[in-house]
Amino acid sequence: MIRSVIATFCIVSVFFSHFSSANTAAIPVQIPRSYSLELQDPGSKRFYSLFIQLPKSYSKSPLKQYPLVLVTDADYTFQLISGVTQAPMHFGKMEEVILVGLSYSKNSGAQNSRIRDFTPSTNTDWEYITGEAPYHATFIKNTILPYAEKSYRLSERGHTFVGNSLGGLFGAYLLLSHPGSFDNYILGSPSVWYDKEMILKLKAKSSTKLRKVFIAVGAFENPINSNTHNDMVAGALKLYNKLKTEKGIEVDTKLLIIPEANHGTAFPTTAIQGLDWIYKTNK
Repeated sequence: MIRSVIATFCIVSVFFSHFSSANTAAIPVQIPRSYSLELQDPGSKRFYSLFIQLPKSYSKSPLKQYPLVLVTDADYTFQLISGVTQAPMHFGKMEEVILVGLSYSKNSGAQNSRIRDFTPSTNTDWEYITGEAPYHATFIKNTILPYAEKSYRLSERGHTFVGNSLGGLFGAYLLLSHPGSFDNYILGSPSVWYDKEMILKLKAKSSTKLRKVFIAVGAFENPINSNTHNDMVAGALKLYNKLKTEKGIEVDTKLLIIPEANHGTAFPTTAIQGLDWIYKTNK
């Protein structure tokens, strides 16, 4: 009797084990309306991955045009921005955009790629290659943006650059040295400290077009509140004041100091608040 019960229990257990595993098989989660591709930088010959997300209304509104949002460090930032903008865009509280995430160069490693590409000047104190931001800016301006204009229905204006940390430094460099590349800039926790605050010494190229610049930093991004050697809050304030008084460019700038946020947690708030400031609708 006991053997019979045990045998029956084993059969049932095998059945439910098979049933359970068959119905809980891992299925990859995909970001809706998104895909990736590679573009080559003609100057460096390096390949970079681009992540593209089209708006929900894109296929249903064949005559509609959209602004572009280009975000760096795409391995982290692309899915984050896709997620935090889903609800406000769905309910019409935020203008729909074409989201383009620019990742790192192939076979370089994230740190090597971003430090090399985002730093505007050469700093021999670093163990990494630095100072190739001018070339990276040319790649964006002459390759990525023309590709996007050719491939998607972009509006004539309203395009936004989003960068964080060294990416924020790179965005400030773009604004000052290539002001025609984007209409708006979101600069999260910009690394103003880099190379003895060289970005504060950089003079802006003349441009009469008004640009919106959103700067945000975590309130705890300083040596007192977190384990950092650099005072990111002070740096953000210095950049904000520079842009307010910089000759040659016209900017509408806003500074947000995010309560209790540190360098690792500030960016999600930076992204959604900055995009809301730029693309918020009246609905």
